[in-house]
Amino acid sequence: MAAYEGNYSGGTRLQDLVTRPEFLSYQREDIYNNCKWIQSGAVVRNSALDARAGGVKVQVPFFKPIDPTEVVIQDNDTWGAGGYVAPERITAGEQVMPIIHRVVAYASSDLAAMGSGTDPMAAIRSYITKATNRLRTRTLISQLNGVFGAALAGNALDVSQATAGAAEANFLSAANVIRAKHLLGERAEELSIIAMHSSVYAYLTAIGALTFSTSALSTGGAITWGGGGVGLTSDSVANFMGLRVVVDDLIAPTVNAGGADQFPVYLMTQGAIAEGVQQEMRIEADRNILSLQDVLQVNYHYGMHIMGTAYNGADNPDNTALSTAGSWSLAYTDRRLTDVVRLTVNTPYAANV
Repeated sequence: MAAYEGNYSGGTRLQDLVTRPEFLSYQREDIYNNCKWIQSGAVVRNSALDARAGGVKVQVPFFKPIDPTEVVIQDNDTWGAGGYVAPERITAGEQVMPIIHRVVAYASSDLAAMGSGTDPMAAIRSYITKATNRLRTRTLISQLNGVFGAALAGNALDVSQATAGAAEANFLSAANVIRAKHLLGERAEELSIIAMHSSVYAYLTAIGALTFSTSALSTGGAITWGGGGVGLTSDSVANFMGLRVVVDDLIAPTVNAGGADQFPVYLMTQGAIAEGVQQEMRIEADRNILSLQDVLQVNYHYGMHIMGTAYNGADNPDNTALSTAGSWSLAYTDRRLTDVVRLTVNTPYAANV
Protein backbone atom coordinates (compact mmCIF):
# COMPACT_ATOMS: atom_id res chain seq x y z
CA MET A 1 0.00 0.00 0.00
CA ALA A 2 1.36 3.43 -0.84
CA ALA A 3 2.15 5.62 2.14
CA TYR A 4 0.27 8.89 2.73
CA GLU A 5 2.32 11.91 1.73
CA GLY A 6 2.46 13.11 5.31
CA ASN A 7 3.71 9.78 6.64
CA TYR A 8 7.26 9.72 7.92
CA SER A 9 9.64 8.40 5.29
CA GLY A 10 12.18 7.32 7.88
CA GLY A 11 11.92 4.56 10.47
CA THR A 12 12.08 0.80 10.22
CA ARG A 13 9.27 -1.00 8.49
CA LEU A 14 8.34 -4.68 8.65
CA GLN A 15 9.24 -5.13 5.00
CA ASP A 16 12.68 -3.65 5.70
CA LEU A 17 13.39 -6.64 7.93
CA VAL A 18 11.53 -9.49 6.28
CA THR A 19 12.64 -8.89 2.69
CA ARG A 20 16.31 -8.51 3.52
CA PRO A 21 18.37 -11.10 1.60
CA GLU A 22 19.96 -12.52 4.74
CA PHE A 23 16.53 -13.07 6.34
CA LEU A 24 15.24 -14.88 3.27
CA SER A 25 18.39 -16.98 3.06
CA TYR A 26 18.15 -17.84 6.75
CA GLN A 27 14.51 -18.94 6.43
CA ARG A 28 15.24 -21.16 3.42
CA GLU A 29 18.21 -22.75 5.14
CA ASP A 30 16.18 -23.19 8.32
CA ILE A 31 13.42 -24.99 6.43
CA TYR A 32 16.02 -27.20 4.75
CA ASN A 33 17.87 -27.99 7.97
CA ASN A 34 14.75 -28.76 10.00
CA CYS A 35 12.98 -31.05 7.54
CA LYS A 36 13.26 -34.66 8.74
CA TRP A 37 12.77 -36.00 5.24
CA ILE A 38 15.62 -33.88 3.92
CA GLN A 39 17.87 -34.62 6.91
CA SER A 40 17.46 -38.35 6.37
CA GLY A 41 18.35 -38.06 2.69
CA ALA A 42 14.95 -39.31 1.49
CA VAL A 43 14.24 -35.99 -0.27
CA VAL A 44 16.99 -34.40 -2.35
CA ARG A 45 17.14 -31.39 -4.67
CA ASN A 46 17.57 -32.30 -8.31
CA SER A 47 18.22 -29.38 -10.66
CA ALA A 48 17.28 -31.59 -13.62
CA LEU A 49 13.67 -31.32 -12.41
CA ASP A 50 13.69 -27.50 -12.20
CA ALA A 51 11.24 -25.68 -14.46
CA ARG A 52 12.51 -22.12 -14.24
CA ALA A 53 11.82 -21.52 -17.93
CA GLY A 54 8.12 -22.16 -17.38
CA GLY A 55 5.64 -24.99 -17.72
CA VAL A 56 3.08 -26.83 -15.59
CA LYS A 57 4.72 -30.27 -15.55
CA VAL A 58 8.26 -31.58 -15.75
CA GLN A 59 8.71 -34.43 -18.20
CA VAL A 60 11.66 -36.70 -17.48
CA PRO A 61 12.52 -39.02 -20.37
CA PHE A 62 14.44 -42.18 -19.54
CA PHE A 63 15.62 -45.33 -21.27
CA LYS A 64 13.80 -48.50 -20.29
CA PRO A 65 16.05 -51.39 -19.19
CA ILE A 66 16.90 -53.73 -22.04
CA ASP A 67 16.05 -57.43 -22.12
CA PRO A 68 18.09 -58.76 -25.05
CA THR A 69 17.43 -61.99 -26.88
CA GLU A 70 20.57 -64.12 -27.14
CA VAL A 71 21.29 -65.65 -30.54
CA VAL A 72 23.40 -68.76 -31.20
CA ILE A 73 26.01 -68.08 -33.87
CA GLN A 74 26.23 -70.78 -36.55
CA ASP A 75 28.18 -71.28 -39.74
CA ASN A 76 25.26 -71.20 -42.14
CA ASP A 77 22.77 -68.77 -43.64
CA THR A 78 19.83 -69.82 -41.52
CA TRP A 79 20.94 -68.70 -38.05
CA GLY A 80 19.54 -65.50 -36.62
CA ALA A 81 17.78 -63.43 -39.25
CA GLY A 82 19.10 -65.20 -42.35
CA GLY A 83 22.73 -65.66 -41.38
CA TYR A 84 23.19 -62.57 -39.23
CA VAL A 85 22.05 -61.14 -35.93
CA ALA A 86 19.20 -58.64 -36.13
CA PRO A 87 19.86 -55.53 -33.97
CA GLU A 88 17.30 -54.88 -31.24
CA ARG A 89 16.16 -51.49 -30.08
CA ILE A 90 16.10 -49.61 -26.79
CA THR A 91 12.89 -47.72 -26.02
CA ALA A 92 12.24 -44.66 -23.90
CA GLY A 93 9.52 -43.90 -21.41
CA GLU A 94 8.52 -40.70 -19.72
CA GLN A 95 8.15 -39.79 -16.09
CA VAL A 96 6.05 -36.75 -15.20
CA MET A 97 6.23 -34.49 -12.14
CA PRO A 98 3.51 -31.88 -11.55
CA ILE A 99 4.48 -28.33 -10.58
CA ILE A 100 2.71 -27.25 -7.39
CA HIS A 101 1.97 -23.59 -6.56
CA ARG A 102 1.14 -22.80 -2.94
CA VAL A 103 0.87 -19.65 -0.81
CA VAL A 104 0.05 -18.78 2.80
CA ALA A 105 -0.45 -15.35 4.36
CA TYR A 106 -0.94 -13.84 7.81
CA ALA A 107 -1.93 -10.41 9.01
CA SER A 108 -2.00 -8.72 12.39
CA SER A 109 -3.48 -5.40 13.42
CA ASP A 110 -1.96 -2.75 15.64
CA LEU A 111 -4.84 -3.19 18.10
CA ALA A 112 -4.03 -6.90 18.44
CA ALA A 113 -0.44 -6.07 19.32
CA MET A 114 -1.43 -3.35 21.79
CA GLY A 115 -4.16 -5.42 23.40
CA SER A 116 -1.97 -8.49 23.89
CA GLY A 117 1.17 -6.58 24.78
CA THR A 118 3.13 -8.76 22.35
CA ASP A 119 4.12 -8.74 18.69
CA PRO A 120 1.96 -11.33 16.85
CA MET A 121 3.94 -10.89 13.64
CA ALA A 122 7.16 -11.77 15.41
CA ALA A 123 5.52 -14.98 16.63
CA ILE A 124 4.27 -15.76 13.12
CA ARG A 125 7.75 -15.28 11.66
CA SER A 126 9.20 -17.62 14.28
CA TYR A 127 6.76 -20.37 13.26
CA ILE A 128 7.25 -20.09 9.48
CA THR A 129 9.88 -22.82 9.32
CA LYS A 130 7.92 -25.46 11.22
CA ALA A 131 4.63 -24.60 9.54
CA THR A 132 6.10 -24.67 6.03
CA ASN A 133 7.72 -28.04 6.66
CA ARG A 134 4.39 -29.45 7.84
CA LEU A 135 2.63 -28.18 4.73
CA ARG A 136 5.30 -29.64 2.43
CA THR A 137 5.16 -32.96 4.31
CA ARG A 138 1.37 -33.12 3.95
CA THR A 139 1.83 -32.69 0.21
CA LEU A 140 4.46 -35.46 0.13
CA ILE A 141 2.28 -37.86 2.15
CA SER A 142 -0.66 -37.15 -0.17
CA GLN A 143 1.55 -38.01 -3.14
CA LEU A 144 2.71 -41.24 -1.51
CA ASN A 145 -0.92 -42.20 -0.85
CA GLY A 146 -1.68 -41.57 -4.51
CA VAL A 147 1.17 -43.57 -6.05
CA PHE A 148 0.55 -46.56 -3.77
CA GLY A 149 -3.15 -46.55 -4.65
CA ALA A 150 -2.45 -48.28 -7.96
CA ALA A 151 0.85 -47.40 -9.64
CA LEU A 152 3.01 -48.91 -6.87
CA ALA A 153 0.45 -51.33 -5.41
CA GLY A 154 2.94 -54.14 -6.03
CA ASN A 155 5.41 -52.41 -3.70
CA ALA A 156 3.02 -52.58 -0.75
CA LEU A 157 2.78 -55.20 2.01
CA ASP A 158 -0.08 -55.15 4.54
CA VAL A 159 0.44 -57.24 7.68
CA SER A 160 -2.13 -55.30 9.69
CA GLN A 161 -5.72 -56.08 10.58
CA ALA A 162 -8.69 -53.76 10.84
CA THR A 163 -10.42 -55.76 13.58
CA ALA A 164 -9.52 -55.60 17.26
CA GLY A 165 -6.96 -57.94 18.76
CA ALA A 166 -3.86 -57.09 16.73
CA ALA A 167 -0.86 -59.14 17.86
CA GLU A 168 2.89 -59.26 17.38
CA ALA A 169 2.57 -60.66 13.85
CA ASN A 170 0.77 -57.44 12.90
CA PHE A 171 3.34 -55.08 14.42
CA LEU A 172 6.54 -53.59 12.99
CA SER A 173 9.07 -56.38 13.37
CA ALA A 174 12.32 -57.52 11.83
CA ALA A 175 10.50 -60.28 9.93
CA ASN A 176 7.92 -57.90 8.49
CA VAL A 177 10.57 -55.36 7.48
CA ILE A 178 12.53 -58.10 5.68
CA ARG A 179 9.38 -59.20 3.85
CA ALA A 180 8.65 -55.62 2.81
CA LYS A 181 12.24 -54.92 1.71
CA HIS A 182 12.29 -57.94 -0.54
CA LEU A 183 9.36 -56.67 -2.54
CA LEU A 184 12.20 -55.00 -4.46
CA GLY A 185 13.94 -58.33 -4.96
CA GLU A 186 17.72 -58.04 -5.22
CA ARG A 187 17.46 -54.27 -4.67
CA ALA A 188 16.21 -54.80 -1.12
CA GLU A 189 19.54 -53.84 0.43
CA GLU A 190 19.43 -50.43 -1.26
CA LEU A 191 16.64 -49.37 1.09
CA SER A 192 18.19 -47.30 3.88
CA ILE A 193 15.40 -45.15 5.41
CA ILE A 194 12.21 -46.05 7.28
CA ALA A 195 9.55 -43.44 8.09
CA MET A 196 6.74 -43.99 10.58
CA HIS A 197 4.19 -42.46 12.96
CA SER A 198 5.29 -41.92 16.57
CA SER A 199 2.85 -44.62 17.76
CA VAL A 200 4.74 -47.16 15.65
CA TYR A 201 8.03 -45.72 16.86
CA ALA A 202 6.85 -46.22 20.45
CA TYR A 203 6.75 -49.96 19.79
CA LEU A 204 10.32 -49.84 18.50
CA THR A 205 11.28 -48.07 21.70
CA ALA A 206 9.69 -50.86 23.73
CA ILE A 207 11.53 -53.49 21.67
CA GLY A 208 14.80 -51.66 22.22
CA ALA A 209 14.16 -51.62 25.96
CA LEU A 210 13.95 -55.42 26.14
CA THR A 211 17.04 -56.95 27.77
CA PHE A 212 17.61 -60.47 28.98
CA SER A 213 16.90 -61.33 32.58
CA THR A 214 19.86 -61.82 34.92
CA SER A 215 17.87 -64.27 37.06
CA ALA A 216 17.41 -66.56 34.06
CA LEU A 217 21.16 -66.70 33.54
CA SER A 218 21.92 -67.37 37.21
CA THR A 219 19.66 -70.43 37.24
CA GLY A 220 20.95 -71.74 33.94
CA GLY A 221 17.52 -71.45 32.33
CA ALA A 222 16.55 -70.06 28.99
CA ILE A 223 17.00 -66.36 28.35
CA THR A 224 13.83 -64.49 29.28
CA TRP A 225 13.17 -61.15 27.62
CA GLY A 226 11.57 -58.25 29.41
CA GLY A 227 11.12 -58.58 33.15
CA GLY A 228 14.24 -58.11 35.21
CA GLY A 229 16.08 -56.56 32.27
CA VAL A 230 19.14 -54.39 32.92
CA GLY A 231 21.30 -51.98 30.99
CA LEU A 232 18.72 -49.62 29.50
CA THR A 233 20.49 -46.28 29.02
CA SER A 234 18.46 -44.66 26.24
CA ASP A 235 15.02 -44.96 24.69
CA SER A 236 16.14 -43.41 21.40
CA VAL A 237 15.97 -45.57 18.27
CA ALA A 238 18.09 -43.99 15.54
CA ASN A 239 18.26 -47.08 13.33
CA PHE A 240 16.18 -50.23 12.93
CA MET A 241 17.19 -53.20 10.77
CA GLY A 242 19.95 -51.07 9.27
CA LEU A 243 17.45 -48.36 8.29
CA ARG A 244 17.58 -44.76 9.49
CA VAL A 245 14.37 -43.98 11.38
CA VAL A 246 12.27 -40.91 10.54
CA VAL A 247 9.36 -40.16 12.89
CA ASP A 248 6.55 -37.98 11.54
CA ASP A 249 2.98 -37.91 12.85
CA LEU A 250 1.72 -36.62 9.51
CA ILE A 251 2.00 -40.25 8.34
CA ALA A 252 -1.53 -40.74 9.57
CA PRO A 253 -3.17 -44.12 10.22
CA THR A 254 -6.50 -45.47 9.03
CA VAL A 255 -8.55 -45.18 12.21
CA ASN A 256 -10.89 -48.11 12.88
CA ALA A 257 -13.06 -47.28 15.88
CA GLY A 258 -13.70 -50.48 17.82
CA GLY A 259 -11.04 -52.25 15.76
CA ALA A 260 -7.32 -51.78 15.18
CA ASP A 261 -5.75 -48.66 13.64
CA GLN A 262 -3.62 -49.33 10.57
CA PHE A 263 -0.38 -47.39 10.13
CA PRO A 264 1.58 -46.99 6.87
CA VAL A 265 5.37 -47.25 7.17
CA TYR A 266 7.56 -46.19 4.26
CA LEU A 267 10.91 -47.77 3.40
CA MET A 268 13.00 -45.93 0.82
CA THR A 269 16.44 -45.37 -0.60
CA GLN A 270 18.60 -42.27 -0.27
CA GLY A 271 17.23 -39.74 -2.74
CA ALA A 272 14.08 -41.73 -3.46
CA ILE A 273 12.15 -38.46 -3.73
CA ALA A 274 13.61 -35.76 -5.96
CA GLU A 275 12.57 -32.12 -5.63
CA GLY A 276 12.47 -29.65 -8.49
CA VAL A 277 11.90 -25.91 -8.20
CA GLN A 278 10.23 -23.50 -10.59
CA GLN A 279 10.78 -20.45 -8.40
CA GLU A 280 12.55 -20.16 -5.06
CA MET A 281 10.40 -19.65 -2.00
CA ARG A 282 9.57 -15.99 -1.47
CA ILE A 283 8.73 -14.30 1.82
CA GLU A 284 7.18 -10.86 1.43
CA ALA A 285 5.74 -8.34 3.85
CA ASP A 286 3.86 -5.08 3.62
CA ARG A 287 2.05 -2.50 5.70
CA ASN A 288 -1.61 -1.67 5.07
CA ILE A 289 -1.94 1.79 6.57
CA LEU A 290 -5.68 2.00 5.93
CA SER A 291 -6.48 -1.08 8.04
CA LEU A 292 -3.53 -0.62 10.42
CA GLN A 293 -2.27 -4.10 9.65
CA ASP A 294 1.06 -5.79 8.96
CA VAL A 295 0.87 -8.54 6.35
CA LEU A 296 3.26 -11.45 5.79
CA GLN A 297 3.04 -13.79 2.80
CA VAL A 298 4.99 -16.93 1.83
CA ASN A 299 4.74 -18.54 -1.61
CA TYR A 300 6.57 -21.49 -3.15
CA HIS A 301 6.49 -23.24 -6.53
CA TYR A 302 7.98 -26.71 -6.69
CA GLY A 303 7.37 -30.39 -7.29
CA MET A 304 8.39 -33.69 -5.68
CA HIS A 305 8.97 -36.76 -7.80
CA ILE A 306 9.17 -40.45 -6.95
CA MET A 307 11.42 -41.94 -9.58
CA GLY A 308 9.63 -44.33 -11.90
CA THR A 309 6.18 -42.74 -11.64
CA ALA A 310 4.21 -40.44 -13.92
CA TYR A 311 1.53 -37.91 -12.97
CA ASN A 312 -1.42 -37.73 -15.36
CA GLY A 313 -3.91 -35.61 -13.44
CA ALA A 314 -4.92 -31.97 -13.66
CA ASP A 315 -2.33 -29.19 -13.64
CA ASN A 316 -1.34 -27.54 -10.33
CA PRO A 317 -2.93 -30.28 -8.21
CA ASP A 318 -4.11 -29.87 -4.65
CA ASN A 319 -3.43 -32.56 -2.07
CA THR A 320 -6.70 -34.34 -2.86
CA ALA A 321 -5.68 -34.73 -6.50
CA LEU A 322 -2.20 -35.90 -5.49
CA SER A 323 -3.67 -38.56 -3.20
CA THR A 324 -5.97 -39.91 -5.92
CA ALA A 325 -4.80 -43.28 -7.26
CA GLY A 326 -5.99 -42.47 -10.78
CA SER A 327 -3.63 -39.49 -10.97
CA TRP A 328 -0.58 -41.76 -11.16
CA SER A 329 0.83 -44.50 -13.34
CA LEU A 330 4.00 -46.57 -13.35
CA ALA A 331 6.54 -45.32 -15.89
CA TYR A 332 9.02 -48.15 -15.33
CA THR A 333 8.37 -51.54 -16.87
CA ASP A 334 9.33 -53.23 -13.59
CA ARG A 335 7.98 -51.65 -10.40
CA ARG A 336 10.96 -53.15 -8.48
CA LEU A 337 13.15 -50.48 -10.06
CA THR A 338 11.38 -47.82 -8.00
CA ASP A 339 12.79 -46.75 -4.64
CA VAL A 340 9.87 -46.82 -2.17
CA VAL A 341 8.03 -49.62 -0.36
CA ARG A 342 5.02 -49.31 1.93
CA LEU A 343 4.45 -51.62 4.90
CA THR A 344 1.15 -51.34 6.78
CA VAL A 345 1.17 -52.40 10.44
CA ASN A 346 -0.69 -52.14 13.72
CA THR A 347 0.88 -51.01 16.97
CA PRO A 348 -0.04 -51.68 20.61
CA TYR A 349 0.36 -47.95 21.28
CA ALA A 350 -2.51 -46.89 19.00
CA ALA A 351 -5.84 -45.56 20.22
CA ASN A 352 -7.54 -48.64 18.75
CA VAL A 353 -5.73 -51.97 19.03
